[in-house]
Amino acid sequence: MKRLLILLVVFTLWVPIAAQDEEEPIITRSSAPNPDNVQLTPVASGLNRPLYLTHAGDGTNRLFILEQGGVIHIWQNGSVLPTPFLDVTDLLTWDVNTGGYTERGLLGLAFHPNYAENGRFFVNYSDKDGGSVVAEYTVSADPNIADATSGQIIFTQSQPYPNHNGGHMDFGPDGYLYFSLGDGGSANDPLDTGQNPSDLLGSILRIDVDSGFPFTIPSTNPFVGTDVGADAIWNYGLRNVWRFSFDRATGDMYMGDVGQNQWEEINFQPAFSFGGENYGWNAFEASTVFAGNPSGEVVEPIAEYDHSQGCSITGGYVYRGESIPDLQAAYLYGDWCSGLIWSAYRDADMNWQSQVFMSTPYRVSSFGEDEAGELYLIDYSGDILRFDPS
Repeated sequence: MKRLLILLVVFTLWVPIAAQDEEEPIITRSSAPNPDNVQLTPVASGLNRPLYLTHAGDGTNRLFILEQGGVIHIWQNGSVLPTPFLDVTDLLTWDVNTGGYTERGLLGLAFHPNYAENGRFFVNYSDKDGGSVVAEYTVSADPNIADATSGQIIFTQSQPYPNHNGGHMDFGPDGYLYFSLGDGGSANDPLDTGQNPSDLLGSILRIDVDSGFPFTIPSTNPFVGTDVGADAIWNYGLRNVWRFSFDRATGDMYMGDVGQNQWEEINFQPAFSFGGENYGWNAFEASTVFAGNPSGEVVEPIAEYDHSQGCSITGGYVYRGESIPDLQAAYLYGDWCSGLIWSAYRDADMNWQSQVFMSTPYRVSSFGEDEAGELYLIDYSGDILRFDPS
C-alpha cells in the first residue's frame, strides 16, 4: 500500500499559533545549526533517575524535575529546593525503586494552561498493578508544595506487559490534555494494538479536563461519532512514544517513537491536522515494512536512524528561545543509549533534513523547555544541563 506523505502546504484556512505576533515564526532553515555555537551547561546534579523537566507557565521561571521513583523537585534560582513539590512514591509499582530494568514509574507531568489561577496539574504513573494512571492534583497554600491529599484519578489503563507504558503528557495549543500510551509491551506488538484504532494502546489520546469530571471527549476528536476507532484517540499506529512536544510558535506536534530491533523514528503532525493519523506500527517500523497490512494509509516519519547509531529514541523540542539564534526552528532529539543528539528542520523547499548535531556522554532520558523557550537535556544518571551559547 502506498505510504501517505504529510503535505506541508499551508492551507489558507490555517493560521499559525503565533500569528498574533508582529513577526511570523521562522519555519524553514537554509542549513543545519552549527554545534560550535552551543554548549551544554550543568545546572543541577545528584538527582535520582530524572525523566523529565517542565515549567508551570506561571511567570516564576521555576523548573519542575520529575524522578522515575515518584518525586517531583523544584529548581529555582540555581538550585534544587530541599522539599519536594510532590512525592507519590507510595502509589507506584512495587519494583520501580529496585534499580532493575523497568519502564514504569512516574512518567509524565503537565501543568494546566491556567495553572497560575487554578493551581491544577496532572501526573502519569504506573500503579501497584502496573497499570497506567492519570491523576489530577492541586498546589497547596505554599506555591512550592503540592497538596498531596488532592489527588484524584481521572483515567486508568491496564498494561498487559511491564514495558511500553508511554506516559508523556502535555497540553496542546487547543487547551486539551494529550497523553501517550504504548502498544502494551512485550515485543513485535503481540496484541496487534498498533493498527487497531479501537484499542487505546498504541495511541496518543486527547481529552478535555475543563468540561466535566473526570473529563470529557472533545467533539472534534477524529473518531467521535464513527465506528472506526475509540473516541479518545487523537492518532495511532505508535509503538511507544517517548516524549512528544508542540512547537510553541506554530502548534505543530513532534513525536519520538521508540523502535523494535532496527529503526527509531520522529513523527510529525501539522497544527492544521484534524487528527486520526496512522503512523504505521506494527505494519511498519519507521519507513521499513515490518508486519505489513496497515489498517489504512500511513504517515511516514520525518526522520529516522538505525541501531548502528543508538537503540531508543528520545523526542525533543523545536528551539524557540532567544539565547542561541542559530538554533531557531531546529528540532533537537536524542538517543538514550548512544547519547547522540540530532537536529531536524525543513529546508527552503519544505523538505525535512536531519543530521547528527552533537555527541554526548549522557543517557538522554528527556529534553525539557523553560518558560522562555530555552532547552535542557536530562541525563538519567542524575544531571540537568542547559543548551547555552558557546
